[in-house]
Amino acid sequence: MPDTPPYPYAAATAEVDLVLLGGDIGIYALARAFHEQYGITSTVVTRKVAGPVADSSILETVELGAAASEEDMIAALLRVGREKAARPGGGRPVLLANADFLVALLAAHREELGELYHLPLLDDDVLEAVADKATFSQMCAEIGVATPRTVVLDFEGGTAPEVPELELGWPLVAKASRSSAYNAVSFPGKRKVFEIQDRAELLDLVERLAAAGYEDRFVVQEMIPGDDTSMLSVTAYVDTRGRVTLLGGAQVLLEEHTPGALGNPAAMFTAELPEVFEQSVRFLQHSGYRGYANFDVKIDPRDGVGKFFEVNPRIGRNNYYMTAAGANVALPVVADLVEDRELTRLMPSEEVLYSIVPWRLLRRYIIDPELRERVQEIRRRRTVHPLAYEVEGARRRLYVLAAKVNQVKKFLQHYPRPSADGF
Repeated sequence: MPDTPPYPYAAATAEVDLVLLGGDIGIYALARAFHEQYGITSTVVTRKVAGPVADSSILETVELGAAASEEDMIAALLRVGREKAARPGGGRPVLLANADFLVALLAAHREELGELYHLPLLDDDVLEAVADKATFSQMCAEIGVATPRTVVLDFEGGTAPEVPELELGWPLVAKASRSSAYNAVSFPGKRKVFEIQDRAELLDLVERLAAAGYEDRFVVQEMIPGDDTSMLSVTAYVDTRGRVTLLGGAQVLLEEHTPGALGNPAAMFTAELPEVFEQSVRFLQHSGYRGYANFDVKIDPRDGVGKFFEVNPRIGRNNYYMTAAGANVALPVVADLVEDRELTRLMPSEEVLYSIVPWRLLRRYIIDPELRERVQEIRRRRTVHPLAYEVEGARRRLYVLAAKVNQVKKFLQHYPRPSADGF
């Protein structure tokens, strides 16, 4: 069933404008949400205008070049903000980013950017706490939200830490405590998430991290059993009054398996998750959170409890599932910052299949017959791809088709058949 935007566009009580920093699928999904709701053309500031945001009729791009520094990005945002303010009737745009290091960059320049933009950002101390997976686990423990058992390895000063004897079982999972710090280093075999088979493999990873000059913390966690279909995604928005005005979730069906994108959902369907929602709200209110949030949760088959892995201080790459299911993600931030009004909590009202991979490929990885049948039924009713927006032209349609074909190639190379643990 094709997506049908809600024409005519819904009116806002104040002028709505949007500037986005970055250029991935999630950025386009945000531009699409604002276009569906308000009919506006967003401005995208990015180093390179790549496929997800290229040749689009719903956004204008400002390309800085691959070598652009963070200072260049801030200078460009200030320039764009001043140009918009100088236009007749020019309003104050909302400014959003959808990568941890870019959110951190905006936060570091919040004072100067805040003069030109609405900034739905966490306070610095809250951002530092929740964006760190080690601190996140501690905060969850304070309020009884379950997380995987975790050991923290600290590379302070760039030296390899002593690795204690672990009682987490093998294999285990290892990942950077803060992705913004991890982005600064490069080494052979670098991955977003590591599956560690034994102590020797863990010691080797520690040495490689130290040799690469890594100076932050790394978390080592117990492996929660289950494949990709055990994962859940929760998306939320907390307004400046501290109220959760957007809340929804999805069951993941398939995650990406390339080294740099491991764990990003490639397909999922909207789901009612009352217990997980309650815990998510509890965490958001306990932490003093503000703005968009995206939780990664996995149901532990040993006890049936959802284990919270992390919260991303942004809306997440796959946010379009919320908009497609009836909870347009543009509404809460506009109500909060542009219109300065309270909004009744938005939650998805439809069951939709969100997928960036072809159905025949997705079906291959859903090994539970009952789940496969359920997904097939949802697929017949409503399937959405964030980039497949009917207002776009032929070039965009060809890109979406090529991107699906490329997904097949990537899965055949990096994850040719389903596994019990998703690795």
